[in-house]
Amino acid sequence: MGEMGSTQETAHKPVVLIPAFQPGKTLAPLVRELAAAPEIGVIIVVDDGSGPEFGEVFREIAEDGRVQVLRHVVNLGKGAALKTGMNHAACLFPDSVGVVTADADGQHSPQDVRRVAAALAAEPERLILGARTFDAAAPWRSRVGNRMTRSIMRAVTGQRLSDTQTGLRGVPMDFIPELLKLRATGYEFELDMLVTCRNTARPIRELPISTIYIEGNRSSHFNPLTDSMRIYFIFVRFLAVSLTTAGIDNVVFIFAMWLWTSPLLCQAISRFIAGTFQFTAVKRGVFHSRARNVVAAPKYILTTALSGALSYMLIHNLVAFAGMGVVPAKLLAETTLFFFSFVIQRDFVFSQKSDASA
Repeated sequence: MGEMGSTQETAHKPVVLIPAFQPGKTLAPLVRELAAAPEIGVIIVVDDGSGPEFGEVFREIAEDGRVQVLRHVVNLGKGAALKTGMNHAACLFPDSVGVVTADADGQHSPQDVRRVAAALAAEPERLILGARTFDAAAPWRSRVGNRMTRSIMRAVTGQRLSDTQTGLRGVPMDFIPELLKLRATGYEFELDMLVTCRNTARPIRELPISTIYIEGNRSSHFNPLTDSMRIYFIFVRFLAVSLTTAGIDNVVFIFAMWLWTSPLLCQAISRFIAGTFQFTAVKRGVFHSRARNVVAAPKYILTTALSGALSYMLIHNLVAFAGMGVVPAKLLAETTLFFFSFVIQRDFVFSQKSDASA
């Protein structure tokens, strides 16, 4: 279990990382078979506070010279275990193409782990996802959880992925510093990893793998209620800034209408104040965009002006032809344009790709 330096034999090969909390009988055979695979460099197993009664399991797998066992004194969560292992790999094996993460509960076959490792070695700039097939044979909590997360992911980030919760992933070594900055420590870390790919324009490749569920996936420590809530909480930040901006916009508009009678003037004032807040909050707090202000700001001003013009046209028509009051018309118009504005900001204003093209 001593530290191994980056040798010529393992320097560039993928490192396999397995977070383990109170593992069953499937961990040792998986580690043994992977340790014998020539295309894999080192195997890192993180004991995430399993307790002394599982000490023999980890002592057994640590006897192999290619296996390193790291330990948490208490259970910190899957995300924390993954970050511990990634940091260890990046420090000791910086020349490796990356890290292949796999679960300890028997859901991933050694053959699929090796396939993902080979895919990562072939495309070291991409995040490789081992994508499972969720048919009728899969446990209901896995089918429902993945379907919900997949739908939310597509709506919020624009990513079309078939398996957002897979634990079998090939993570490029140069991507690890970004992931270590994430605050997530539980299962939500894996979903936040995908969001980070979107924010940093990191390409993703899905690789079909076998779908294995042992005893209905009973050994999994994933709680479909509490862990799903933690995963979906990631997306609260996407909505919070938009709702706050809408609140500022509408409050300023209503107050301005008390002072002036021109909806156009009030619309311009409220949009300017709310837009100033939204640009900074969305760029830093929602999309975590690294787009340069000199590129993003003009695009934001353009889209805000277009959105404001469309909003004014809707307000004018609702007042003139539908007989609505100005304030109700304003609320309806802004709600209608909410999703339009979000998609434009996500894919045009704060996109890393559009920044690179510019």
